[in-house]
Amino acid sequence: MGKKNVFGQSLWLKKKVFQNVGSLARWRFLTPNNVIIQGSEIIPKLPEQGVLFISNHQTIFTDVITMYHIFFASLTGQINSIKKKDYLKDPKLNLYYVAARETMEKGFLPKVLALAGAVSIDRTWRQGEDMIQREVNPDDTKSIGMAIKDGWVVTFPQGTTREGAPVRKGTAHIIKQYQPVVVPVRVDGFREAFDKTGLKRKKKGVDLHVTFGEPLEVDFENEPIESLVKRMSEAIGVDS
Repeated sequence: MGKKNVFGQSLWLKKKVFQNVGSLARWRFLTPNNVIIQGSEIIPKLPEQGVLFISNHQTIFTDVITMYHIFFASLTGQINSIKKKDYLKDPKLNLYYVAARETMEKGFLPKVLALAGAVSIDRTWRQGEDMIQREVNPDDTKSIGMAIKDGWVVTFPQGTTREGAPVRKGTAHIIKQYQPVVVPVRVDGFREAFDKTGLKRKKKGVDLHVTFGEPLEVDFENEPIESLVKRMSEAIGVDS
């Protein structure tokens, strides 16, 4: 019970969150729909640390919850499937996801979900419903870097669930600075099945598609930010 991660969080507690919240999410959100997975055979081949998953964004929480389930299942030999739920017995614990700080501080449930590895950051371009311009907090960048060095991180470079939002440059700067393995992910169907948060079900029987691509080849030293943003956009299927 005494082991902690790089942020001083209890790994025992994190495991319990993965198991208990994971079981609830599986029953409430995933099994009533059809989770269609492609490309998860790449997951067991990835290194233990230094991996950044970049994905388009349709709901605040259910996108990343579903990815976590796929990670756990793939690492126990279930490729492109989450049918056998025993993958929650011994989940990978060095998993993180990047989230807006203001989102994770709204209510009890987001605070619980934050225990599943949220790396909370301040948006530089929006506060609530107001458009702003704010300098990048170097502590936020450092926190993302710590998470990458410790394990796997899921990030949503659009920075919002708004349909049609472009990929922002911040993730490209993170990639060039910390040089992770960059795995693109495309999700579809989540907007049809859930509300914006992903915590309220709108419809059952929806095809939830999660597709993993091959890692991007990145020239960390020489590739311009604009080029990397364009390739990231193409890889996750959004306009740059």
